[in-house]
This record gives sequence, structure tokens and C-alpha cells, in this order.
Amino acid sequence: MTTRRKFLASAGVGAVGASLAAPAIASGKITWKMQTYAGAALAEHVITPAINMFNKIAGDRMEIELYYADQLVPTGELFRAMQNGTIDAVQSDDDSMASPTELSVFGGYFPFASRYSLDVPVLFNQYGLNEIWDEEYSAVGVKHISAGAWDPCHFATKDPIRSLADLQGKRVFTFPTAGRFLEQFGVVPVTLPWEDIEVAVQTGELDGIAWSGITEDYTVGWADVTNYFLTNNISGAWAGSFFTNLDRWNELPEDLQTLFRVCTDQSHYYRQWWYWGGEASLRVNGPKMELTSIPDEEWATVEGAAVKFWDEIAAESDLKARVVEIIKQYNADMVKAGRPYRYG
Repeated sequence: MTTRRKFLASAGVGAVGASLAAPAIASGKITWKMQTYAGAALAEHVITPAINMFNKIAGDRMEIELYYADQLVPTGELFRAMQNGTIDAVQSDDDSMASPTELSVFGGYFPFASRYSLDVPVLFNQYGLNEIWDEEYSAVGVKHISAGAWDPCHFATKDPIRSLADLQGKRVFTFPTAGRFLEQFGVVPVTLPWEDIEVAVQTGELDGIAWSGITEDYTVGWADVTNYFLTNNISGAWAGSFFTNLDRWNELPEDLQTLFRVCTDQSHYYRQWWYWGGEASLRVNGPKMELTSIPDEEWATVEGAAVKFWDEIAAESDLKARVVEIIKQYNADMVKAGRPYRYG
């Protein structure tokens, strides 16, 4: 499955990875190179404010140079570039950066693991996922800093989707795990470079996108080439994280480690309200897309299939079974808690 942005094939970019070194320390100043999965327009919301804040507070002691999707390495090579120290830090989900750990399947959109954006930080901070992620990534030379939520996963399509039958044969750009799940409903996952998606919808190579919520559809331009937005989603929030090279992290003094954590937490907080408010506002006031829905009783088929999908993933390894059990327990607790945690 493709990554979020196409590799920039401009002159000299191919040699960048080979020429990058460990963080520069000149006159006592530490310099890190960090790359995000996001292109420039989206990065203005999902990471740039937090890195600007870090650099302002760190002053002459440290600077993080922020690069957007594929500027230094293709998104699918982010993990290995960070692991070998070519770059120092990454913002991505496990799936997109091609994490070699068994946790990659849970990054991005694991079907129906979350219903709301707050589910993600609670799963990590109160239900034990942080400890699992820390252990698995530390074993391969990477420090998992923190996980947070992004937008829910909806369909943006050229033709209306009002029933499961309407999904049959639809060529859709989506995440690897989401695509694997959606195939049973007739969806045809298509692999294309991220920057080609808008044109692919215009030319008919794609029928739609299941890669974001409506906020990103408007922010990155997909609302300009699709006509309909399906209000049913297959996940309430994208799960992504901040990661660093483990050696680079251990070299930082404790106060700079703390500052980095504080700024990543600020980024998680910013996204909570930006996406939550954006999703509602654009559904109500957005002029570019007509809302459609699949009836609840029919959509329950998809929700039931997700639980079976969880069991398939759990059967693949003991580690995956541990994560799935936590997701099951969390969702069972939310159902028992009732409104507003779960409705119906």
C-alpha cells in the first residue's frame, strides 16, 4: 500500500538520505532532522505549531528541522531512516512508515478499534498500549514517544454511497489494513502515490478515497474532486505517533526530553479540537460535498465483521492477541459505561 506522499524526484533529492549525518552539534547546539507523513498544507495543523513551539523554547540549545512528506526519504522508508540515524525523529502511523514490528497493523485505522478521538489516548495511557509500544520499538532501536488521535476514516466518493451494495467494485485509495478489511464488501483497494490521488479521481482511475475525515478532504483538496461524503466511518480516529532514534533520544538531557514530550502533547491536544470541530463544521457548513449515509441496521453488518477481523489478526501472534484483547476489553467497558461513551 502506498504512503502518504510521493517521493520528490527533484534534482539531488535522491542523494539526500546518503548524505545526512547524525544530529549536528555546533557551538553546543543540537540539531535534529524530523520528517512527518504530512504534506505542507496538512502539516500546518498536525505538527508545525508544536515544532515551532519547541524551537522557540529550546532557543540556542536545540533546533528541530522539520521536513514534510517524502522530502528526505519516502514515507515508506521513514522507519529504517530513523532506525539507522539518517533522520532523528518521525511523526507517522506505524502502517504508513512500514514499521517492521508486529504493531504495524494497528497503526492508522484498525477497524472500529475507536469510535471517538479520545479513545486513542485512553487506550495508550490507561489500558496499557504505551508499554507494549515502548517495549517493541525499544527492541529495534526506536523510542516511541507518544500516540495520539487524528481524524476518523470516511469515504469520499464521486458517486453516492447509500448501501453496502454501492461499495461493490469501487476503486478506493485507503490504508493497508483498512483495505484488507474492506475487500470483503467489494471494495478494490488501489495503490497510488499520495500526490496522484486528486488527479486519479478526476480521471476515473479512482472512484473514491477512504483515508481521512472531511477536514482533510477540504484541507488537501480532495473535496474539490469528490461529490459525496459518507457519514458512516470504519474507525473513529486515526492512530499515529511521534518516534525518535533511540540513541539520539538517550543523548538528550532530561529537560530537553521533557520539552519534546510537552510539545508533542500540545500537538495531540491541537488535533483533538481542530479535527473534532472541523468535522462537524464542514458537515454542516461545507459547500462542496453532499452527505450520504448507510442505514444503521445495514452498517451493523460491517461492525460485526470488524470483530471477526480482530480475531483473525489476534490469531497471527501472541503479541497481536494481547493488543486485540486490550481493544476488546476497552470497547466492552465503553459499552457498559453507556452514554456518552457509547450510544445504542
